[in-house]
Amino acid sequence: MKPRLMEKYNAEIVKAMMEKFKIKNPMAVPTLEKIVVNMGVGEALTDPKILDKAAEDMSIITGQKPTLRSSKKAISNFKLREGLAIGCKVTLRRAKMYEFMDRLVSTALPRIRDFNGVSPRSFDREGNYTLGISDQVIFPEIEVDRAHRTQGMDITFVFNHGPKEQTFELLRLFGMPFAK
Repeated sequence: MKPRLMEKYNAEIVKAMMEKFKIKNPMAVPTLEKIVVNMGVGEALTDPKILDKAAEDMSIITGQKPTLRSSKKAISNFKLREGLAIGCKVTLRRAKMYEFMDRLVSTALPRIRDFNGVSPRSFDREGNYTLGISDQVIFPEIEVDRAHRTQGMDITFVFNHGPKEQTFELLRLFGMPFAK
């Protein structure tokens, strides 16, 4: 069964984007290529079990096992040695990507206290969008009682092509609540 947002993209969003931006070919409409979820765990230097717990939480949230990321350089001021595991990352594609985005937009973001929308200024030059979340318990899969510490994450939406205006409109049509 296809995810709800994937069907919405094929049925409604492509037509709306073609009308708004005067695009003649449907293949020229920007598409969401992948979603990268990154969690940096600096406290893993003192207690490696924190990184294991963060990786477990990320696998529950995304439905995919994360890869551990290690440091590339040694920085003595932070007591960081080269090759130490300091974070985890997941790259979501196809059906899992659309299901994660649906859960993020429809259930997780509205659970943030005093939420007024996400910043519309977090686009890079290529039109990709990065969103920072400060607490992983906004996802309903994570039990609040079981969470020992709050852990933030960065979520990057990577598009195949397109200027910022088109990718902004695509995310808005997907239901991303941008602040005014």
